[in-house]
Amino acid sequence: MAALRRGCGRLLARRPGAAQALTAGVLMGAGDVIAQQLVERRGLRGHQGPRTLKMMAMGICFVGPVVGGWYRLLDRLVPGSTKVVAVKKMLLDQGGFAPCFLGCFLAITGAMNGLSAEENWSKIQQDYTDALLTNYCIWPPVQIANFYFVPLKHRLAVVQCVAIVWNCYLSWKANRM
Repeated sequence: MAALRRGCGRLLARRPGAAQALTAGVLMGAGDVIAQQLVERRGLRGHQGPRTLKMMAMGICFVGPVVGGWYRLLDRLVPGSTKVVAVKKMLLDQGGFAPCFLGCFLAITGAMNGLSAEENWSKIQQDYTDALLTNYCIWPPVQIANFYFVPLKHRLAVVQCVAIVWNCYLSWKANRM
């Protein structure tokens, strides 16, 4: 276990983007497994492996790079780590980034699930407001703590650990037909 932790630490130091993308992918996959097994109660025979792989790919190719890049940009836009700075970052994150990110997430997930443009738009209209309101119940306090206490290189990992529950919700929301 110590060797794994050292290896992850080296990867984070040498290739932070790759480490963040990989972490996001694993945790998005974990969220989907939890959604399928505990929320939807599919059981092992009913588990949709391709769906879990799609969610992992979404984490690696979209969530990790986009959120990691956003945190780097946010640190340049609003430097510092005081309480006031943390609140400003949270307001930018939740007021600007989260609504756009969530819409993109739902659109990409719909496309990955083979929905036509019309079906995808209908699904986004059905799910977006509820998902955004749920986002606002969970993320503002998490993000204030994240921006105040956590160094930049670890923010995505902290958020993704909290996000296992969020990913479970998103996976369930994005994949129910």
